[in-house]
Amino acid sequence: MKFTLSLLTLTLVSGSLLLPIEGINKQAIASEVTISPTPSTELPTTPPVEETAIVTPPETNKTMATHLVLNLKERRVYAYQDDEVIANYRVAIGKPGWETPRGEFSVFQMVENPQWKNPWNGRVSAAGPNSPLGERWIGFSREDGKYIGFHGTPGEHVMGQAVSHGCVRMRNRDVKALYELVQTGIPVIVQ
Repeated sequence: MKFTLSLLTLTLVSGSLLLPIEGINKQAIASEVTISPTPSTELPTTPPVEETAIVTPPETNKTMATHLVLNLKERRVYAYQDDEVIANYRVAIGKPGWETPRGEFSVFQMVENPQWKNPWNGRVSAAGPNSPLGERWIGFSREDGKYIGFHGTPGEHVMGQAVSHGCVRMRNRDVKALYELVQTGIPVIVQ
């Protein structure tokens, strides 16, 4: 299922929760459109398609994180299973004036291959590794119409820097690995 937001087009599976994501202080509005086998750079205009089945993923025995800790000073995110670090990744964080918020949050949204609509010129970037959001989105903060999350980036050279509009940029391979370790509802501590 594909959703178009004022700043971002997301492709979601049946049963997913849609909340707007944005990098500036404006409220995004979502509208549902038809399922598309391949992402398009044009905004579809087809009316919504009704879906009745909810797909439940199969149970697995893989290691899952119990919580994430984003250390802003170190510019690194740590995935924990209880008290043990099971993975950590270097990240880029919000720049001055657009700081990544500190506090206790939880993952509320996960999207594979999100599309992004530029808020300044309206252009839609195709989903994939060269999208400004990279190959994954993991939303964890929403306040005053501003949505913050971990996402990939084609600009992998910026890791360790404060360059974003509040989001946490990651290498595409790293955000894909983190995506496999988390699920909606797990705590995210930003310190």
